[in-house]
Amino acid sequence: MSATYLTEIQRLPAERRFKLTWNDGFSAKLDYDYVRGYCPCAGCQGHSAGQVVFRQPPGPVTPATIEPVGNYAVSIVWSDGHSTGIYRFDFLREICPVSA
Repeated sequence: MSATYLTEIQRLPAERRFKLTWNDGFSAKLDYDYVRGYCPCAGCQGHSAGQVVFRQPPGPVTPATIEPVGNYAVSIVWSDGHSTGIYRFDFLREICPVSA
């Protein structure tokens, strides 16, 4: 079975969202604050290996920069200065809401 990976991450500033597209054709739109709220870094989530939980950002945020991390993740620097989260492609897929 082949790995599922992110092929495109597009900023939609007017909507304050990202549009994410994966190699299997799946795509989703995620609000900037939603992605920031699920930051997987230890500073936001603690050092345990438990489930990642949503933590409301201190205010509305926008992505300042988005950089690839190897072939498995992206690093996002946010307008609030936060920059330590590494968002794995599989993690971004996991936090996508499922349509009914």
